[in-house]
Amino acid sequence: MKYQILIDSSCDLNPDYLKETNIGLNIIPIKIYVSGKEYIDDENLDVQELITAMNNTKEKMGSACPSPEDWSSKFGNAEYTFVVTMTSNLSGTYNSAVVARDMAENKDKIHIFDSKSTSGSMELIVDEIVRLINEETEFDEIITQVEEFIKTRNLFFILHKFDNLIANGRMSKFAGLMAKTLVIKPVCTASKEGTIDIVHKCIGSLNAYKKMAELAFARCKDFFKRKLIITHCNNQEDATKIKDILCEKCNFKEIIIKPMRGLTSLYAQEKGVIACF
Repeated sequence: MKYQILIDSSCDLNPDYLKETNIGLNIIPIKIYVSGKEYIDDENLDVQELITAMNNTKEKMGSACPSPEDWSSKFGNAEYTFVVTMTSNLSGTYNSAVVARDMAENKDKIHIFDSKSTSGSMELIVDEIVRLINEETEFDEIITQVEEFIKTRNLFFILHKFDNLIANGRMSKFAGLMAKTLVIKPVCTASKEGTIDIVHKCIGSLNAYKKMAELAFARCKDFFKRKLIITHCNNQEDATKIKDILCEKCNFKEIIIKPMRGLTSLYAQEKGVIACF
């Protein structure tokens, strides 16, 4: 195989995503810990069981990034390897992949992309890599173009619970305490550095969804070239509302709504919704 893409399981992709292509895809699972039990975030994970366990515990929950060996064990499957990880500012996954790359014999043919994001944004990056491979773009030029592409992506999210983000240091306690106010629904975004920013505080979910649409519209104008990916944790209803509100302003070329996998469910928690474009 000439090309493969490795991606950690915060991407919310299924393993068969590229089955119709000649490009390999491997999703490297992240481990999740709830009430002393380990959950492997792979295709065998019962996400609903995980969510139920999360809702039934008051203990701290957490996760563990893949080891360098988890990454390096896949490097030999192709001549060229592209790795896409969740933001390095909120996880050690990127650094683990870099360590694995630096130990590889063919390290000059492996590139690690820091998505500065998670969930649907990582799928968008995979799509761009695939597009460039199919256009027979050279390896180094793919790296250059995808790094620029990452800078143009956007992620917004609205959560109903922030406990796991705060407890695991993904969000400052001050911002988290503001976000936990029952009446206030903050609209959050991934910053260009890959951290979490609260960009607006709204009264009620519907106002938050409308504000998200306004903020999204202000970010860019080429929506007709962009795919919108909305992921949700047990919240198809609100995901559909957000899609409808966004579509009043933004003429996306494609829209996908789908449930989150394990890792994003852990941190978005019940009813959380993420929109990426």
